Amino acid sequence: MFSMLKKLFGNTTDYKGLVSNDAMILDVRSEGEFGSGHIKGATNIPLEQVKQNIPALKKKNKPVITVCRSGVRSGIAKSVLAAAGIEVYNGGAWNALQQKIQ
Repeated sequence: MFSMLKKLFGNTTDYKGLVSNDAMILDVRSEGEFGSGHIKGATNIPLEQVKQNIPALKKKNKPVITVCRSGVRSGIAKSVLAAAGIEVYNGGAWNALQQKIQ
């Protein structure tokens, strides 16, 4: 039922609140994409390197918000991190999340 409501009313995650409570923004685009623009303070780990960085991310003991260009890669990264027991949220497109957290 909740998933149906979420589909009807959209994502209600308080990203601004998460960031103000020290959540980490993880940009999973390539280094080149990240270099062309990103959220200030975001960490860049390309999607293909996320799995090998799980131990380091777990050590930070912070919620993670994944972002990319459109939300597809960040959704995949969210699934990988969630399976590893990390509190994670898919922030979708980095520029859309940037507007939400300002």
